[in-house]
Amino acid sequence: MSRTIGTVSRGVRAPIIREGDDIVEIVTTSILEASKDAGFEIKDRDIVAMTEAIVARAQGNYASVDDIATDVSNKFGKDASVGVIFPILSRNRFAICLRGIAKGVKKVTLMLSYPSDEVGNHLVSLDALDEKGVDPYRDVLTLAKYRELFGYEKHRFTGVDYVEYYEGLIRECGAEAEIIFANDPRAVLAYTKNVINCDIHTRARTKRLLRAAGAEIVYGLDEIMSSPVNGSGFNRDYGLLGSNKATEDKVKLFPRDCQPIVDAIQKRLYDATGKTVEVMVYGDGAFKDPVGKIWELADPVVSPAYTAGLEGTPNELKLKYLADNEFAALSGDELKEAIKAKIVEKDSDLYGQMASEGTTPRRLTDLIGSLCDLTSGSGDKGTPIVFIQGYFDNYTTD
Repeated sequence: MSRTIGTVSRGVRAPIIREGDDIVEIVTTSILEASKDAGFEIKDRDIVAMTEAIVARAQGNYASVDDIATDVSNKFGKDASVGVIFPILSRNRFAICLRGIAKGVKKVTLMLSYPSDEVGNHLVSLDALDEKGVDPYRDVLTLAKYRELFGYEKHRFTGVDYVEYYEGLIRECGAEAEIIFANDPRAVLAYTKNVINCDIHTRARTKRLLRAAGAEIVYGLDEIMSSPVNGSGFNRDYGLLGSNKATEDKVKLFPRDCQPIVDAIQKRLYDATGKTVEVMVYGDGAFKDPVGKIWELADPVVSPAYTAGLEGTPNELKLKYLADNEFAALSGDELKEAIKAKIVEKDSDLYGQMASEGTTPRRLTDLIGSLCDLTSGSGDKGTPIVFIQGYFDNYTTD
């Protein structure tokens, strides 16, 4: 009988990771022990994934509010007036970063995108904009105008008024605070020529537009904490992007130098089992919540490192298309065998072919990372390692 189970994703429990821990040893041992405990056999092309958080914690990749403040002061000057534009609305992701920025300068002009931030956290609804006759592509709103139009809106899930919250954080850190709302990055240049752009996935375009429009000093959040400050952690590629709150005064940065880690885990598992397992580090998945409208991907990438077998995109046929079109006259075993034969014969690259239409056009690491993020969760499940089997199987695999 043909196998009846396809892809299986398992959350694997691990010890609480501390700075200095051997992450390669912990992940390898956790997978081998889980295999024995749960009775599954490790096979070629299985996938082992670990959250970016445990990698960064093992690396001790942290930065304090004071570290951030020093870096910002060094880049702009302690008495500078700085525009901080397009941050996401998050106590976990951005609040401590903002505290560090505010502590490092004299004045912060905070420019928030609206009706939502980059990842879908809403300040106001599109319906509210329509009702008030506001054009988010053209209109620049002061804080007074925003309050007049929309009052004190709170986030649907957190119950926080992020406008009030961020303004308070800036003032508490000793800086002057000015809040404006706009979606054209160049709008901030009417207030200051010094800018930190905090957008994640559009950051390169934002920097280009600002510099072309006459900005004098421009740094992205990816360029703050891109090198150590007084022995702190850092990330050469992403700076503060992908950071998370660790304590009230410290952030955990996105992990760095991950490629040797995934390669070492792959080798250790091969030495222990004789099987070539793919390995990756994952952060946020990339999917949209249909209720809260949050896009989730607040990390700069889904996966900062992965083994070679995870490169590329899926190369799959759409079974529904085959059943409804090419093999519409078949049924039962005859249909099953026809589809199996089609899969066996499929081209190595189905790009542009109608039979692949409707399959997910995303990179493997983005798809698998989203599966891992949903499997491990973000709370108290205690499963920062995910083991996936059957991901590369298809209808012909027995």
